[in-house]
Amino acid sequence: MKRYIAFLRGVNVSGKNKVTMAELKKGFEKLDFREVNTYLNSGNVIFCCDKDDTEQITKQIEIMIKNKFYLDITVVVILREELKEILRNAPQWWGNENKEIYDNIIFLIPPATFDEVYSEIGEPKEELEKIKAYKEAIFWSFSRKDYQKTNWWSKTANAKIGRKLTIRTANTVRKLVSM
Repeated sequence: MKRYIAFLRGVNVSGKNKVTMAELKKGFEKLDFREVNTYLNSGNVIFCCDKDDTEQITKQIEIMIKNKFYLDITVVVILREELKEILRNAPQWWGNENKEIYDNIIFLIPPATFDEVYSEIGEPKEELEKIKAYKEAIFWSFSRKDYQKTNWWSKTANAKIGRKLTIRTANTVRKLVSM
């Protein structure tokens, strides 16, 4: 069996798209996924299954969410081993213990590409934020005190671009790969 991580985009944000993690876990178990665990209340699910097709797994999960919660939620599914490999390729400036910097990973939702997202958002503000793409992910760090001045902060929340990505913190992703 392979270990997967699913990121649900936009659940339990500002009282919208409410999904209880206990019910979400039950939904995953009804899909015959094993060792299902959720992490935080933001749509992170770790599970095992013997399927190899992440696209098929993703569709199953999205259909289950639509039927169980009546929500059209985009899901990103990634093998835990692939996520570990992405983390091994993080830039040196990302994910350290500097409390003045906020470190995230942006996961691209297929068929979105880095070039497409970059052309829509534009250059990061050099003195306030840094980005580095690796595979289907973008490492993104920015100043906590000046986040509103960054170029990427407001633009990643834009409805048009937001449908092409989901974002998790460095701490969340590290915790998920260790589960």
